Amino acid sequence: MFRGLFLYYLEKAFAAGKLKFFDSYRHLHEPAAFRRYLTPVHGAKWVVYAKRPFAGPAQVLDYVGRYTHRVAISNNRLVSMDNGKVGFRWNDYRDGDRQKTMTLGGEEFIRRFLVHVLPDGFHRIRYYGFLANCHRKRKLALCRELLGMAPPVPAADPPANYRDRFEALTGHSLRECPHCHTGTMVVIGCIARPTVCQPVPNTS
Repeated sequence: MFRGLFLYYLEKAFAAGKLKFFDSYRHLHEPAAFRRYLTPVHGAKWVVYAKRPFAGPAQVLDYVGRYTHRVAISNNRLVSMDNGKVGFRWNDYRDGDRQKTMTLGGEEFIRRFLVHVLPDGFHRIRYYGFLANCHRKRKLALCRELLGMAPPVPAADPPANYRDRFEALTGHSLRECPHCHTGTMVVIGCIARPTVCQPVPNTS
């Protein structure tokens, strides 16, 4: 199923002109060449190759957790940001796992960062069995019934307004007047920042 969906959207992107080919794959921009390239893929079996981890399941959870609950790079690896360049730490596994520092231009750093962001429609975590999305609610209720557990207490809906969320987190209200601490702040108008017209240079 995944193979069929992947190839369908790949061909759809090709027909829309969204795919770019470079170097030795430049010839694939021709429709006939692209179809020939995908022909053997339609018949290939897309299966997951799995084997026992060398250091046990804990290492797998630690490794996968870095990708499922974080995106690309953590804040503590960022070193500097000056003159449009970003410096960060990275581990060179080819050099004895030594930690090094790399500096990239802002655009290149963002490009590499976005490579790790999943496209729309893809999921970082897929659930199976009684946790599968299609019947999770019904199956979990059955599991709790078989285990003799009480039904879960429904969680309160989080405040929709950012002012309510701020007050719930900090205990301070953004609606309270900062001077009298009794009145309620009400927006009656917004004053736009004045624009300063730059003198037009004389080009005559």
